[in-house]
Amino acid sequence: MCVVDIDNPSQTFRRPISADSAIMNPVNNIIALKAGRNLQVFNLEVKAKVTSCNAPEDIQYWRWITPFDLALVGENSVYHWSIEGTSGPVKQFDRHSSLNGTQIISYRANKKMNWMALIGISAPQGRVVGSMQLFNKERGVSQPIEAHAAEFAEITLEGAPQPTQVFVFANRGVSGAKLTVVEIDHAEGNPAFPKKSAELVFPAEAVNDFPVAMQASLKYGIVYLVTKFGFIHIHDLETSQGIFNNRISGDTVFTTTKHNNGIIGINRKGQVLSVSLNEEQAVPYILSTSHNIDLAFRLATRANLPGAEGLYAQRFESLMQAGQYNEAAKLAARSPQGILRTEQTISRFKGLGAVPGQLSPILQYFATILETGELNRLESIELARPVLASNRKQLLEKWLKEDKLECSEELGDIVYQHDPVLALSIYLRANVPPKVVLCFAQAGHFDKIIQYCQKVNYQPDWVLLLQQVTRADPDKAKDFATSLVNQSPPLIDIEKAVNVLMGQNLVQQTTAFLLDALKDNLEKHAHLQTKLLEMNLLHAPQVADAILGNNMFTHFDRPYIAQLCEKAGLYQRALELYEDLDDIKRVAVHTEVLGVDWLVNYFGNLSVNDSLTVLREMLRHNQKQNLQVVVQVATKYQEQLGAQRLVELFEEFRCSEGLYYFLSSVVNITRDPAV
Repeated sequence: MCVVDIDNPSQTFRRPISADSAIMNPVNNIIALKAGRNLQVFNLEVKAKVTSCNAPEDIQYWRWITPFDLALVGENSVYHWSIEGTSGPVKQFDRHSSLNGTQIISYRANKKMNWMALIGISAPQGRVVGSMQLFNKERGVSQPIEAHAAEFAEITLEGAPQPTQVFVFANRGVSGAKLTVVEIDHAEGNPAFPKKSAELVFPAEAVNDFPVAMQASLKYGIVYLVTKFGFIHIHDLETSQGIFNNRISGDTVFTTTKHNNGIIGINRKGQVLSVSLNEEQAVPYILSTSHNIDLAFRLATRANLPGAEGLYAQRFESLMQAGQYNEAAKLAARSPQGILRTEQTISRFKGLGAVPGQLSPILQYFATILETGELNRLESIELARPVLASNRKQLLEKWLKEDKLECSEELGDIVYQHDPVLALSIYLRANVPPKVVLCFAQAGHFDKIIQYCQKVNYQPDWVLLLQQVTRADPDKAKDFATSLVNQSPPLIDIEKAVNVLMGQNLVQQTTAFLLDALKDNLEKHAHLQTKLLEMNLLHAPQVADAILGNNMFTHFDRPYIAQLCEKAGLYQRALELYEDLDDIKRVAVHTEVLGVDWLVNYFGNLSVNDSLTVLREMLRHNQKQNLQVVVQVATKYQEQLGAQRLVELFEEFRCSEGLYYFLSSVVNITRDPAV
């Protein structure tokens, strides 16, 4: 056994087997083997048996009818066997007597598995006769038909809401050869499809030739028919008209199957033959050989093929000149490869008025495209404007979910004015990272920004982005800046973020940002600590007072901040920061705003000489205002400062009142001779 991958012919798989027949699964790397009545299915990829069974009778013909189902044709009946599960073959119908004594060459079933066709051939009186049994499962009825090949297919008729199911069969009899197309299972709402037939032309040298295989292409709406002598016939399914016929093999083609919207087969010499439609040449070939304009037009429209540009342009102009604008709109919308879906066409339709009771031509144009396909970039933009203007945003949302619109940056910009969230969806689909990031930022989804940029490998200008967010929403800008500096490594420098925020004079937001960014109190951030305190001392002294009171930072410029505290009237904070005695003397005299208890305790941090110097300055500056504090300091620290020196201090300023209060406070607790 040799298995060849037709997409990669150099890759083959060989293995000895004892079976008398083997068939490959049409989709998966699975093979079915038959030895007498014993059937087995193996998965070649995992090298394991999938399932097995014993056929109820000898099998004359078998084939895959789906990737999971095998058809088994016995001497008396036809069975379907599913390789899923453990059940055995299930009988579908008994063979018709007209097939007795025939060689079974084909079996077909439609997608719903309610129609089946079994074909055999025989040669009475030297002529090969095809016998077909068409069976309908729902009715349980068989119909014998003289035919050599058959296929189930579906076609889409103009204006039909659903595909039309058809049965195609071909026969070469005494009176001639023909291909017939008939409708089965008519769908409600679809137009009726009348029976179509066309003559099959055989060359004079092929007197005994007959059809042996048939494969349909849904994309092109055509059927490929192969004959015993190696001829290929290609016919249009909707009209049954012939498109092409020629010989592809000098030897008998004994088996075929579908392949890439074409047909692939093997002849008696072992040659593998593949036939498919040449998309570039099909329509020009029809026009140049059969001159069948209608067929060329239908094929180009159905399969989106080139070659009918001139036909479409002529028909479009004829409809426009005749005032049949809606028909012209439908024609342009369905033009192959969008040859009429241009800016000029849209402009012409926009300039036309609507007929009362009918869609305007431009809306008819868009509606026709939306029925079966998607709008291109320009069409999506042109449709979005009137839809949004009429406050019908939900329609855009519906079309986006159905992938009916081509997303672009321009479309996103239009939608953004009405719904930023919907615009974000468009920017994401259109892959416009700058707008995606901006929308995320403005919505406050900062974590998503980082994830998105990493996913699409986009490196935005974070500073510029922060500026945009800052102008739009200061509070969200603060959160965004925080998320940027908290990344590892940081995506933006703290100082740059501060410059952006303060560029809009956002003191409150900058303060909140810096309090978080500087929370680790690192020495390298000393200048930023200074900046944080500076801006608040200039604009919000109470906030600066609270920050200093919490002792969060220790690396800022203490003398400079002390000066700002003094200017802001925060004398206590200034004294906590000043180290120069002249500065301390200048501030300590403001006892009217300093807490007495705090100021008394503060002197415990000064040296003896500095304490006496400051006390002297306090008495000199305003003896009446500062006397109480001086007495309390003298009383609390009299042992350290020395009673004699304190007495001399009071006497120096002739402050008998202060001296009296001091002495009366310490006389009972000291043995100092001076007291």
